[in-house]
Amino acid sequence: MAHFAELNSTNEVLRVVVISNDDVEANGGELSTEAETFVSTIVPYSENGTAWKQTSYNNNFRKHYAGIGDTYDASKDKFISPQPYPSWSLNANDDWVAPVTYPTISEIYSLITLDEDNQKWLGSTYTGDPIVTTNYEWDATNLQWNEV
Repeated sequence: MAHFAELNSTNEVLRVVVISNDDVEANGGELSTEAETFVSTIVPYSENGTAWKQTSYNNNFRKHYAGIGDTYDASKDKFISPQPYPSWSLNANDDWVAPVTYPTISEIYSLITLDEDNQKWLGSTYTGDPIVTTNYEWDATNLQWNEV
């Protein structure tokens, strides 16, 4: 099965539909503009839809499988995930990276989040009955979690 992402006027992904491989091959083949045009003739655009772009369920092309809210970058021919936090930037591979390095020890913490205002990682554990929450912050200098 082939997958196509519906884009709005700013190239944001609105939804993804499944099309028969046979239909794609009969209408220009994989990654063709003919196939995209064919999809527009059999699947009506949603209210804000303006175009279709093929996406790979197995991440074989266009970086990764398109998700709702992703953006299609035509100059790079890739789908880019939404920016998770305002301070994050895209690296050379078009992956979002935090301004502070992610903790190297993360397996015992149930929840790890970035404190965007203070540019540090916070972790929490949940144990016991009743559940007790313990909060930590990541010390990037000493590579350890400190209870707060």
